[in-house]
Amino acid sequence: MKVSQLLLAMLVSCAALSASAQTIIKFSHVVAADTPKGKASEFFAKKAAELTKGKVKVEVYANSALYKDKEEIEALQIGAVQMLAPSLAKFGPLGVKEFEAFDLPFIFDNTADLHKITQGAVGASLLAKLEPKGIKGLAYWDNGFKSFSANTPLKNVADFKGKKFRIQSSKVLEEEIRSVGGIAQVMAFSEVYQALQTGVVDGTENPISNFYTQKMHEVQKHLSLTNHGYLGYAVIVNKKFWDGLPADVRGQLEQAMKEATVYANKIAQEENDNALAGVKKSGKTIVYQPTPEERLALKKAMVSVHTKMADRVGKETLQTIYKETGFDPAKL
Repeated sequence: MKVSQLLLAMLVSCAALSASAQTIIKFSHVVAADTPKGKASEFFAKKAAELTKGKVKVEVYANSALYKDKEEIEALQIGAVQMLAPSLAKFGPLGVKEFEAFDLPFIFDNTADLHKITQGAVGASLLAKLEPKGIKGLAYWDNGFKSFSANTPLKNVADFKGKKFRIQSSKVLEEEIRSVGGIAQVMAFSEVYQALQTGVVDGTENPISNFYTQKMHEVQKHLSLTNHGYLGYAVIVNKKFWDGLPADVRGQLEQAMKEATVYANKIAQEENDNALAGVKKSGKTIVYQPTPEERLALKKAMVSVHTKMADRVGKETLQTIYKETGFDPAKL
């Protein structure tokens, strides 16, 4: 074979190898695969493969298969995993305390008010604050509004007094539990079922989909549909990894994420409704719907959290959210 032919063959071979090279994205999360976040993660993986024509493979690891929720952000920052979808409360301990505004009780009356923030300028400005931490924020995914559970009924504010409630690591959530006389216990999500089963904690707060898929209804006798707080996620990637992708591939992944976000937010309420039906059908947990008066009493008891946490989350951030949503704690 002539030298020119050999060089040509080598170039063709290298081009073929380059074309066949596949980028792997490890996408880790701590909830079950059949939750809204779990399903949206799989949807994104499928879309990413389609739009990049196989150049990117997204490997989804559910149920803390790679990291517990206390470890996952550090793993992302050092590049051990490329993509996560942590709850918004995770960014407070990271130093971006403005995200803890999402933890404030009753700050969003409904999904429409919430989306004014997550799909608007405020949400985008918050994601931008993650970049100095080596993190690129791509989207917000809904899970739903939280309800309280325990082994005794939770109808009145007095019913919370002295009970230990598992929470995520969040100073705002700690104050939320204190505002009704409860005791806050920070704990990894993967440890909650056993803690409830053994009585380490008395109760918890969760969207119904998390409550059901983690089988908490097997170890909690009462569920009160308080809808007092929001639980959502930010889909994030290692910034260095993301910036290093070819521009066309990055654009395709952005489109995949856009479609996955529409899907995630569309199914969130449906999944919670189905989970609630499952809890009721199990017959293991008594589901209680608070009266408007009972929910208002809980709201009034918890509104002090807004005042106490204003300096922490940032008064300017808080006022911007109030302006967008119309919430006025002074009127309670």
